[in-house]
Amino acid sequence: LTGFTLEHEKASGTGLIPLLKQILDINPEIRILGSPWSPPTWMKDNGNFKGGSLKPEYYDVYAQYFVKYVLAMRSEGIQIDAITPQNEPLNPNNTPSLLMTSNQQRDFIKSSLGPAFRAAGINTKIIVWDHNCDVPDYPVNILNDATAKGYVDGSAFHLYAGDVSALSNVHNQHPDKSIYFTEQWTGA
Repeated sequence: LTGFTLEHEKASGTGLIPLLKQILDINPEIRILGSPWSPPTWMKDNGNFKGGSLKPEYYDVYAQYFVKYVLAMRSEGIQIDAITPQNEPLNPNNTPSLLMTSNQQRDFIKSSLGPAFRAAGINTKIIVWDHNCDVPDYPVNILNDATAKGYVDGSAFHLYAGDVSALSNVHNQHPDKSIYFTEQWTGA
């Protein structure tokens, strides 16, 4: 992690940071959600940007990667309101992507990410799942674990598959946690 940098994101004209600063100039109340497609390949069991899973021996290192990211963005004047540990964790077919089961996400949050945020004084929300409505048991499994639940703000959903009633089902099982709609694309 000694080589961690946001230099690519700072590039003028094409970088993420200049764009986010323009957006925040227009609306400083907007909230930013960070959601990775893949950890660095050296942390994965297949050594590839596509598919594979995060090796458990790198949970703590990956948690520190999140800490560095949130703090670096803050130093650029961009507050990361929330993160998800993985975008579309049950879709290892995109490039990049990562397969992260609910047990893996639960363990990563409760043993590494949550404690790392707490130790660094980071109040960025941790939001689980961030995938379709067809597997509501995924976030429920994480929220059923008292330790993991203590670090989690809520569950995020996309609307590509499954029934939207899954959001209500998850909310009814854990009404003290937030529900987020984070993604939908349509070509129309």
